Amino acid sequence: MTKKNEHILSHKLFLQRENEISHLDYDREMEFYTAVKDGDFSKLKKIMLPLENAHLGRLSANPLRNLKYHLIITTAMITRFCIEGGLSSETAYTLSDIYIQQADACSDEDSINILHREIVFDFADRMKKLKTETHPDMSRATIKATDYIYDHLQEKISLDEIASAAGLNKTYLCALFKKETGITIQNYVMKLRIEAAKNMLIYADYSSTAISNYFMFSSHSHFIRTFRKFTGITPDEYRRKNYRRHWEK
Repeated sequence: MTKKNEHILSHKLFLQRENEISHLDYDREMEFYTAVKDGDFSKLKKIMLPLENAHLGRLSANPLRNLKYHLIITTAMITRFCIEGGLSSETAYTLSDIYIQQADACSDEDSINILHREIVFDFADRMKKLKTETHPDMSRATIKATDYIYDHLQEKISLDEIASAAGLNKTYLCALFKKETGITIQNYVMKLRIEAAKNMLIYADYSSTAISNYFMFSSHSHFIRTFRKFTGITPDEYRRKNYRRHWEK
């Protein structure tokens, strides 16, 4: 960095401290992009921030241009997270190009904000649908069951509730679900919770105990046993091995 830019950086940091201005917390940002990658609409509706949010930083003195820059950055990040989650890279990059071109053509802030929501929920919807593509012949009832499970991972989930969401009695649903997915409903719930826990271990600083509580495991030891069953290692070992590895690369 040149001396001029070093001086600008120091001055900007001083002004931000004086005015108590800070950028968006890293873990909160990662939680948002992970929610898009996971197709987690429930979480997105809770944590999604408008582009005008002061914590996103100021990239231009022109308000419209500032929003466009943030939208382009958000789109680029979402694109890469979704590719990492299994979306075709050609689809993801082409979709990104289309949306960035649309952003460039926007002439007012409202249009940018509307486009922002469209981008986030379009990618999230594609990722959610991607979950069922490995079982293209799944019945509507099984799809409804998987959607219900996915949207309630952080809550206590009973077979009765899943069956009600699917519109079937639980005995028949259990047999149908196992036939169509090759896995029991109970194991499917655990599999999704472990996948979500893996993301939290990589991108956030929550303790293993906090994560086990968040996903409603009966105890921390139960979480560790289940995590080892699905991954072959403990949550702490997984974190040491993978923590922010993607960004370090």
